[in-house]
Parts: sequence; C-alpha cells; structure tokens
Amino acid sequence: MTYLALKYLHLIGSAILFGTGMGIAFFAWFGYRKALREDQLALLQGVLSLTVTADTVFTATAAVLQPITGLLLWHMAGGSWTSPWLAWVFGVYVFVGACWLPVVVLQVRLRNAARAAPSVAALGPQFHRWFRVWFLLGWPAFAGVLVLFALMLGRGWLA
Repeated sequence: MTYLALKYLHLIGSAILFGTGMGIAFFAWFGYRKALREDQLALLQGVLSLTVTADTVFTATAAVLQPITGLLLWHMAGGSWTSPWLAWVFGVYVFVGACWLPVVVLQVRLRNAARAAPSVAALGPQFHRWFRVWFLLGWPAFAGVLVLFALMLGRGWLA
C-alpha cells in the first residue's frame, strides 16, 4: 500500500471517529431528552439500541484501525519511535480510549435497562445517573480528539 493510500485511510478513520462520535452523542442525548419529555419508552429503547450498534460498527472499527494506520504511516515516513510527538499522540489516544470504553459499557447498561423497563417512569435514578456520567465522559473524549487533530496537523511542533 502506498503512503498516500494509507494516509487517506487514516484520514477517513479519523473522520469516522470524530463524526460518529458527535453524531452518536447528539442522537443519544436528544433522543433521551425527547423520550423523557414525551414519556416514550419505545423511542428511548430504539435510540439506545442504535447507539450501541453505531458505536460497535463505526467507532470501534475505526478505533482499532487508527493506531494501525498511524503506526504504518509513522514507519513509512521514517519517524523516530522515541519522538515526543508520537508519545503525545499515544498518550492522548489512550486518554480518549479511557473515556470511551466506560461510555460503551454505560451504553450497553442503558440499552439493557431501557429494554427491561415497563415504562420511562420505572427507569429509576441509577439509569439517569448512568446517562449523566455517559454525557460527562463525552466532553473530555471530544476534547482529546480535537487535540489529536491538532497534533496531526502540526506534527512538526513536537517532532
């Protein structure tokens, strides 16, 4: 595979991570709010089910492929494996992953709890606490992805 083709795949992967992350967050948050406001359990169940599916199909796939394409690009470009820039990228990527993995667990819990609930009112305070934690973990993950974009654009800053 050529450097340009690999770089293209890496760019597409980063767009998928960023775009699906934003899309999933938007869809899940506003679906949750609408379902609560309008007492629509079926809406909430559908939104949470699709949230888990989208994160599995898109985000997880891109999250696995990003470091692979990134390391191959680094190798092809002759980058130093002791570069501070590379350390920053790995550190921020691990940080984003540390925010995202609990989010995945919470999404599955939320989906399963919504499936088991007889009504929106029966969801209970634990369900809503999970949703708040899910929402809060998204912010540092989003900020981390923005830092990764800045690092990709300004590779010379820390190389």
